[in-house]
Amino acid sequence: MTNVSSSTPVLPDALRDIKPPLAIPNPWLWIIIAAVVLAVLAIVGALVLYFVLRRKNIPLPPPIPAHIRAKHHLEDALALLSQPKPFCTLVSDTIRFYLEERFKFRAPERTTEEFLYELKKTELLLPDQKESLGEFLKSCDLVKFARYEPREAELRDLHGSAVRLVEETEPQPEPAQPGAPAGTLEKSAA
Repeated sequence: MTNVSSSTPVLPDALRDIKPPLAIPNPWLWIIIAAVVLAVLAIVGALVLYFVLRRKNIPLPPPIPAHIRAKHHLEDALALLSQPKPFCTLVSDTIRFYLEERFKFRAPERTTEEFLYELKKTELLLPDQKESLGEFLKSCDLVKFARYEPREAELRDLHGSAVRLVEETEPQPEPAQPGAPAGTLEKSAA
């Protein structure tokens, strides 16, 4: 008699179950993905470059000349005539910034004494302009630092000397060349 056990031995020739399909990588899929990524990057780069170049082509308005800006600030200062310290601060700062921008002379960071000492060595202003500027700055310093309370007439005189300095030192237009048409200077300056 033969004993039959519950487990049957597997014979080498026995049939086996079907294996799942083997995945074969497709190299064309990776090439297509890389091409799509490069195309998207190229489009984004072209758009960024287009908008950057387009922004650069927008003409900027011409800067306001220093003497015109200084005159506007001096006109605004007239509203502060009833307050001597803010008035003198605005007027003296306006003149200092004007001189710095107009003559490239560092004025705002210096004390009045340093500024006037350096100004004496230069030929940026005429001697009488240097003298009136010195008196102007010293008068403003009296109000700003020594609590001097000037009358309105004195403040108007300070304002007038500031306006006069700007008008005397503003750049003069170049004379028209003989024989040139009237609109030639404006066109060449643009």
